[in-house]
Amino acid sequence: MLKLKTPLKKGSKLLINAWSFYDWANSVYSLVITTAIFPLYYASIFSNVNYITVFEFEVKNTAMISFITAFAFIIIVLIIPILSGIADYIENKKIFMKFFVYMGSISCVLLYWFEIENIFTSLFFYFLALIGFWSSLVFYNSFLPDIAYPHQQDKTSAWGYSMGYIGSVILLLINLIMVTNPHWFGIEGSFEEASIQAMKYSFITVGLWWFLFSQISFYYLPGKKISKKISKKILFKGFNELAIVWNEIKSNIDLKKFLFAFFVYSTALQTVMLVATYFGEAEIIWENLSQKTMGLIISILLIQIVAVLGSLLASKSSKIFGNLKTLIFINILWAILCFVAFYITTPSQFYIIAGFVGLVMGALQPLSRSTFSKFLPKTKDTASYFSFYGIAEKIAIIIGMIMFGLIDQITGSMRGSVLLFLFLFLIGAYLLSKINKAKLIED
Repeated sequence: MLKLKTPLKKGSKLLINAWSFYDWANSVYSLVITTAIFPLYYASIFSNVNYITVFEFEVKNTAMISFITAFAFIIIVLIIPILSGIADYIENKKIFMKFFVYMGSISCVLLYWFEIENIFTSLFFYFLALIGFWSSLVFYNSFLPDIAYPHQQDKTSAWGYSMGYIGSVILLLINLIMVTNPHWFGIEGSFEEASIQAMKYSFITVGLWWFLFSQISFYYLPGKKISKKISKKILFKGFNELAIVWNEIKSNIDLKKFLFAFFVYSTALQTVMLVATYFGEAEIIWENLSQKTMGLIISILLIQIVAVLGSLLASKSSKIFGNLKTLIFINILWAILCFVAFYITTPSQFYIIAGFVGLVMGALQPLSRSTFSKFLPKTKDTASYFSFYGIAEKIAIIIGMIMFGLIDQITGSMRGSVLLFLFLFLIGAYLLSKINKAKLIED
């Protein structure tokens, strides 16, 4: 593979765009696999079966996805500190980012063989793809303070998310045309059979898109050659560095407060993003399968398109009102949406709530990332700090998905979780209000 002879300077437009382009590459996973096509495919293969037998226990199929997701994040939380420590030691975060990109993209291709007859092997592919995606983001996010100066980071973070929303929508539209008109692509069988086959082909397109476009980021992002030997002691360096980071965070009161607030509202935010389509599929009253398929995909497209606007508005709002006030306002909006979502039952209501969800989803994610970056002390070990940030996010997902799965399994409905999320967003807003905004590095 070609390598860049002269590293690009921090803050350069080309370097920032190259970094942002990884959002374009990877966001197709979160849209097509996590949010859109895969949940529909998963529901279709379980159309006549609602439960999976696991060690003589009957587990609801939607709860199973929640538990698998939670378990994947437990693994991520355990391995990322080790790998982040090694990355900082050898001064090469890119090599680990590549590993997880390739593992994740290949696993997406393997989802083509996801069938109920081999459900446990299929879920393993889903498990690996999930680990690849989220683990790559830890190293990707840690590049932000390396490639952009503090005054550029809000805009850069928002631009990255916007690139992701745009790129993922393009591929989803291609997949949508293939799913709704499978015979145009030479896919044989009845419409339902051909449509399901088209969904399987979409998993392959995600893997290829993710793999190919990530090469642009890999070409330009900094990454030194490994010049240090990795000993057994280095394997625990990540945990030691996390302990050091935690001690530094404890002395940085406002950074600690922000991380705690982020942890609380991420428990709700990330879980909502991971299960929104399953909620719409199961809790909304659709007239037929065709309306359900089209309705859910249209809602997801609406969320992605509006999320671009939300991301850009958050960046502009942070310049006017400041990061923390903007984050507080967004959390309150999320709480209101959760209250409304508890009562919705019709497709039209689902479309309306989807538009507002896209707006606040696109605002909260990039602004959280850039706000954390602005709280960081001056250090070269950004991978360890963003590892801590990523671990907080992933433990929040573990807790959120387990709570969601338990409520779904026990009550047979997902609605109870929505009220739980409402309170988490309100608590998050309260915790953010207790942070000293003067501690943010703005220039």
